[in-house]
Amino acid sequence: MNFTKMHGAGNDYIFLDCFRRPPPEQPEELAKIISHRHYGVGGDGLILICPSSVADVRMRIFNADGSEAEMCGNGIRCLAKYVYDHKLVRRKELRVETGRGVLHVRLEAEGGKAKWAEVDMGEPMFEAEQIPALFPNVPPHEKIIALSAEDTLRLDRTDWAEDCGWDRHITCVSMGNPHLILFCRHLERVPLAEVGPKLEHHPAFPRRTNVHFVHVRSPQEAAMRTWERGSGITLACGTGACAAGVAAACTGLTGRKLLMHVPGGKLEVRWADNNHVFLAGEAMEVFSGRWPNVAPRT
Repeated sequence: MNFTKMHGAGNDYIFLDCFRRPPPEQPEELAKIISHRHYGVGGDGLILICPSSVADVRMRIFNADGSEAEMCGNGIRCLAKYVYDHKLVRRKELRVETGRGVLHVRLEAEGGKAKWAEVDMGEPMFEAEQIPALFPNVPPHEKIIALSAEDTLRLDRTDWAEDCGWDRHITCVSMGNPHLILFCRHLERVPLAEVGPKLEHHPAFPRRTNVHFVHVRSPQEAAMRTWERGSGITLACGTGACAAGVAAACTGLTGRKLLMHVPGGKLEVRWADNNHVFLAGEAMEVFSGRWPNVAPRT
């Protein structure tokens, strides 16, 4: 089985071309095996590039734990580069079918290869039932913007909060998948490996959630660390950067155009006047190979 590994700002995925060969029979199990950092190819997940009856191409994404996700901002940008570079669809404006619907991706190319991709991520959603999030005393139609964590999350332990400078408020945004944003002053002090999984699996989030700690550097720049639902600590999260950018603008911390610094690089987030959020940045092909269908040791 042939594969290609790609990344956007360090958010790396293994891609299978299901135009030229049939999709795997059990992609959920394959995702867990092939994404393994030590016994597999290694990646944040598996993405299938499939034909579509409603768009130019269809994207299916499976996290490293085998769960299927609705969307991936960096994944869709890399998929668009693959489709263009490998001549599956030779256009610089693509329509991609996703779990969130059909999204539009615009490419910039150089020397016959796509180097940069911008995706229209659609409109953000804030209401509790849209996230979805189930908080005590929060009606389904209430927007979860800068709500007190004491009144919502009700965490057992917050001894880390003061050390990292968390303001003890939360904002939740859906970009077709759920995101929890916490603003803090000291990203490097966040015990992400400890706090991330607890927040991901918090009972308030019936579909779990992506978790992002964000430090605002200026009205035009911010930095972010991510615990990604189903994949753990990642170097970037495209939908998360969009959610964090929207959350920062909603709370008056930044403007609607933001350069987001992530451990794997930089992403450009723009919340346009039409309420759509645009994500842009480089997309890179790392290498291709052949997977021998060997399971990792246990």
